[in-house]
Amino acid sequence: MSYSVDKSDEQWRAELSAEEFAVLRQAATERPWTGELLDEKRAGLYTCKACGNELFKAGTKFDSGCGWPSFHTAASEDAIAEHRDTSHGD
Repeated sequence: MSYSVDKSDEQWRAELSAEEFAVLRQAATERPWTGELLDEKRAGLYTCKACGNELFKAGTKFDSGCGWPSFHTAASEDAIAEHRDTSHGD
């Protein structure tokens, strides 16, 4: 996975909404059922708003019923990094 964007928090805050900043820069999660791409059905690619890298192909998206877009396969082997979240228990 390559990530070549180098900006200060001040620069990010000027470019992103408060919620986008929290999600992209502080590992927050947007509220369920609120994302603008939740009901998106067009063909294409989902890309990172920060660096522009391809994350998921539209054909791998599915409705998991959880309120967030879900994908069964990344666009490439190194497109995403997965991290286990144990902040609410194991």
